[in-house]
Amino acid sequence: MKKQIVLAAGLAVGLSACISGPLMKPTVHIESPTPAAAAALTLDERIAIQDAWKAIREGRTERAQKILAKMSPDNPFVAAGLGYVALVTDDLAGAEDYLLRSLETEPDLTVSYLGLGQIYQKTNQDERAHRMYLEVLKRDPENEFARNEAEGIAEILTGQSMDEARRAAAEGDSEKSKSAYLRALEFSPRLKAAHVALARQFIKEKDFHTAYLHLKAAGSGEAEDKDLLREFADALFQSGQWSRSLDIYEEILVLDPEDKEVKERVEQIKNRLGVVELPDQFEAIASSEAVTKEDVAALIGVRFRAVLADLNPRPPIIVDVTVSWAQRYIVKAAALGIMEVYANHNFQPKKIVNRAEMAQIVVRLIDVLRKNGSKIYPQIPLNRIQIADVPQEHFFYLPIAQAVSYQVMDLASDRTFKPDRRVNGREATRIFELLAGLIE
Repeated sequence: MKKQIVLAAGLAVGLSACISGPLMKPTVHIESPTPAAAAALTLDERIAIQDAWKAIREGRTERAQKILAKMSPDNPFVAAGLGYVALVTDDLAGAEDYLLRSLETEPDLTVSYLGLGQIYQKTNQDERAHRMYLEVLKRDPENEFARNEAEGIAEILTGQSMDEARRAAAEGDSEKSKSAYLRALEFSPRLKAAHVALARQFIKEKDFHTAYLHLKAAGSGEAEDKDLLREFADALFQSGQWSRSLDIYEEILVLDPEDKEVKERVEQIKNRLGVVELPDQFEAIASSEAVTKEDVAALIGVRFRAVLADLNPRPPIIVDVTVSWAQRYIVKAAALGIMEVYANHNFQPKKIVNRAEMAQIVVRLIDVLRKNGSKIYPQIPLNRIQIADVPQEHFFYLPIAQAVSYQVMDLASDRTFKPDRRVNGREATRIFELLAGLIE
């Protein structure tokens, strides 16, 4: 009742204010409510809303208010319409109030977010405006006005944050600099310059896990990134993380096969780790359309060789791996309980691995690593994870949710996991790279 009185009062005051006022042509962007948003209205209500919006576009605020006055004050389009009337007449405070009220009743009303975005732009609240346009794009990804405005604001805010970060770095305030770079990434998540700068800062601080995440986000692996990769590899090497440094040094050799210093360092690390040349089958994993159990065992054995080197549990009885090229990796993974040996002592090395099975393997590997001193922390709380196609009673639900919580496996945009889908070589390689990056 209180809301009805307030809206009715707003209509009355607005009508009296507009009776003798001049016609004002709108200087704001005005979109009609989407058909989906208006679907719950009656035909008469849809026609009335269409007429009211047409009047608002033409600057006939008196006409718009008369139409809205005949509708129920509980209708969210009434509050939204009054918000646009106020916006057109430059009553920004009133416009904000009405549009926020409309969202209380109908939180998916994109026209209200569009109006609020323009209000916050006019009042120099760019971050709030940006959030409003992102709300529009969540509900209407093809909205050109919201996209253009969001991108324009993001560019401005990104530039301001980058300038602040560079000034802070020049003044020696690393914490303020990092905070500003991270703020820039809120508006431009793929901004390479920010990721590179953060990677360098975290390398200096020996926070290799965070440095690795920014290094990968920067897309390092191109010729111009060689120096950054070298900084990272050298820092890992100096801190005694030889296996991880070897991976990065080998990336550098892909970019520059003639780098003699890096070649010597690679040989030095290999000799220290006792690394042997890998068979051709291992090199083929990355390009395979679907990985097998022996492929996964080999990826684990090679990627985590240094961490697992000192673990030598009693090997289980396995009768079907004597001719597998990955036999020694299979035996190690099975002995550690990372991969399953069936009751008949078969491993089935050629069995294709799906995403649900990969999640279980990853979680078992994490358990082994943590029990032996590696610090690995979930990135997302389990209770915040919602999976559309894996109910809680699913046999693999818990390992799938845990793999997602560590962010080594992810959900699609529709929040599906696709547990039965085969894992290809590129995905499998990436999963273990991400997991290696989590180890502290």
